[in-house]
Amino acid sequence: MAVGDGETLVVLGPSGAGKTSLLRLLAGLEDPDAGRIRLDGNDVTALPARDRRVALVSQGDSLFPHLTLYQNLAFPMRLRRRPRAQIERAVLEQAQLLEIDRYLHVRPGQISGGERQRAALARALLSDPRVILLDEPFAHLDPQLRANVRSQFRDARRRFSGAAIHVTHDHGEAMAIGDTLAIMIDGRIVQCGDPQTVYDFPASLDVARFFGAPPMNVLDDEHTITGIRPEHVVVDGDGPLRGIVEQAETIGPDELLRVTTPRGGVLVRVLRDSGRSTPAVGSRVGLRFPPQFVRRFDRTTGLLIE
Repeated sequence: MAVGDGETLVVLGPSGAGKTSLLRLLAGLEDPDAGRIRLDGNDVTALPARDRRVALVSQGDSLFPHLTLYQNLAFPMRLRRRPRAQIERAVLEQAQLLEIDRYLHVRPGQISGGERQRAALARALLSDPRVILLDEPFAHLDPQLRANVRSQFRDARRRFSGAAIHVTHDHGEAMAIGDTLAIMIDGRIVQCGDPQTVYDFPASLDVARFFGAPPMNVLDDEHTITGIRPEHVVVDGDGPLRGIVEQAETIGPDELLRVTTPRGGVLVRVLRDSGRSTPAVGSRVGLRFPPQFVRRFDRTTGLLIE
């Protein structure tokens, strides 16, 4: 797994998959049992954490509570003995970019969680890292604040020339911010590539069943296993697969239908519009799977066939 300068790799996986352990290994906080860790082509496996120029931002902001925000942000530059004028200029610029400049004179306990998290991101960027590691830093924020902070970080990220590795269990976040997406399940990277390609062509049943909110439908066939995303299933009165709508759930502009069929349950995501009504709970429907969206998996290995 390699990440280039200026790129963001997002590692997506369920809780307990090993995402945080991966970041701790890269940061030098834990030692690997096997394998090598390379930064800029150099083997850093045995290099102490302090010498790797790797910044780690976790869910907790890890700010010094007795220092002001300005002192917290300036701390890594003062350790490197940068000139005072350079420190002041860099701190103010980063604080303005993340919209925390008006809080520079106060301590972390006097501001909100979202503001503290932005300060932690700013301090990490000011530490002049070669790599920045993000361990679900937005996980505890409410949805609206999470989207705002994520957007602000993307703006700040554009000024950072190094690589970024961001781990999350949020599928939408993974699709939104990653140049490359890695799926981690049970301690292993099971697929890595362009986020849309990973979504459209999951390499295995494990990825298909995990990645997506909701995940891909998986149905048994005689010789293979068929997969299709809920948004690609078409409700069609003449559809060959018949079923009964057991549940309907409104998700923004969409309706998520749970349909029971002879081949198993099928999730169908339907766009609601004024010109067409969605099937009611209890109604019989026909379903059609457009062939261009169907994925087939080997029954024995679980690997993608097409």
